[in-house]
Amino acid sequence: MALGFSIFLPTTGHASLELAQKNACMTCHAVDKKLVGPAYSDVAKKYAGQKDAETTLAASIKKGGSGKWGAIPMPAQAALSETDAKILAKWILSIK
Repeated sequence: MALGFSIFLPTTGHASLELAQKNACMTCHAVDKKLVGPAYSDVAKKYAGQKDAETTLAASIKKGGSGKWGAIPMPAQAALSETDAKILAKWILSIK
């Protein structure tokens, strides 16, 4: 039973991928290649070693933005909870 429970922990990659899929993030992003938006591996590289990277990325996910990765803007994900935004940010930053 513990194994079944572990997939719902916010720090597991599987749970975070499911969260990204559930919120349609994977429509524009992929883990290892550019789609409409940058690959999550490229995002992780860009933020690597930056102080407050998780907080900054979570805020960017919630607020959206433009100009960081080209001309196509990322729409705001305002309906996403702060907790889910932080889970996604932490997961993205863990991708190598």
